[in-house]
Amino acid sequence: MKTDKAKELAEKALKDLSEALSAGHSERFTEYLTTMSRFHRYSFRNLMLIALQRPDATHVAGFHAWRKLGRFVNKGEKGIAILAPIAYKKDDESAETDEREVRGFRAVHVFDVSQTDGEPLPEPESVSGDPGLYTNRLHNCIESHGIELQYSDTLSSDGRSSGGKITIRSGLTPGHDFEVKVHELAHELLHHEENERYSKTVSETEAEAVAFVVCQAIGLATGTACSDYIQLYNGDTDVLAASLERIQSTSAAILDALGLA
Repeated sequence: MKTDKAKELAEKALKDLSEALSAGHSERFTEYLTTMSRFHRYSFRNLMLIALQRPDATHVAGFHAWRKLGRFVNKGEKGIAILAPIAYKKDDESAETDEREVRGFRAVHVFDVSQTDGEPLPEPESVSGDPGLYTNRLHNCIESHGIELQYSDTLSSDGRSSGGKITIRSGLTPGHDFEVKVHELAHELLHHEENERYSKTVSETEAEAVAFVVCQAIGLATGTACSDYIQLYNGDTDVLAASLERIQSTSAAILDALGLA
């Protein structure tokens, strides 16, 4: 697939998601977030491409990357086209580092594990209802941002973000406690900038989407993503794209802090 065609497909996927949300089909958004939870290091447009071409994908890599893992792409398999940046060393001769700048994109192809054969992949850590060690890692992540974490017996909601402080209602189950902390951390990272103002619907849904992605990625059972998302866009793909980019980058940062590759 050529680069222009891949870009066209990514834009079509974004438009289709926007139209589905405007029509009240919020399950499409949940499906997209599930893809994001599996491939959090990919840009949101590449996530769109993966979800459009192979929605059941669980682990993708390039042809040579699979070979390094002892697996080989099966004959006749059709690759999943994504966009890879074309990076060049900066022209500034005074630069002391090998810093590079992106000057475009090209189409490359990856393959899902189901399209390969060979050595088994390592089994990921299993989490069902108790996040276990991920809770301590999340606490470290919160602390690293200079955010205070405290508990309350009188809090009327499950959690609250106050710009520099997260308060969690005491007595929540481990899984619910973890989910609420991620939700409130997302608020802290996304919605307390002085120059930015978000509606309650936008901010709550972005925070819930981040919590959904992170919990799915570690294998923690979650509910459905916030259906209020359908109220946000009314077909405005630019607004949707900006929100998806915030959700993706915030989820990726938290998952990196939790030690997920």
